[in-house]
Amino acid sequence: MESIKGHGGIQMLLTAEQEAQHIVSTARQSKMTRLKQAKDEAEREVMLCGSHMEEEYHKKVTEITGNSGCTSKQLEEETEAKIKKLKESSSSISKDVIDMLIKTIVKI
Repeated sequence: MESIKGHGGIQMLLTAEQEAQHIVSTARQSKMTRLKQAKDEAEREVMLCGSHMEEEYHKKVTEITGNSGCTSKQLEEETEAKIKKLKESSSSISKDVIDMLIKTIVKI
């Protein structure tokens, strides 16, 4: 009788061990599944954040480029106007400068 009880006790222990292994295996599987879900969610969040930041960057670049394009055009026009004024000014006094140089050379 003792051997039957001992044998039944061992069988109960083996069954309990198998159930414990099954529970641990299921828990590990659930953990791995949840970790994969968390990783996927984090990647999605990073992608959304990255696309939002990219969009903000492009908006700022467009604003800056738009303003600097206008500023650049304005600077170009001002530069052209100054160059034109300098050319007119130099052509009007070039005769006087030539006369002054000739007088200076003749005196030497």
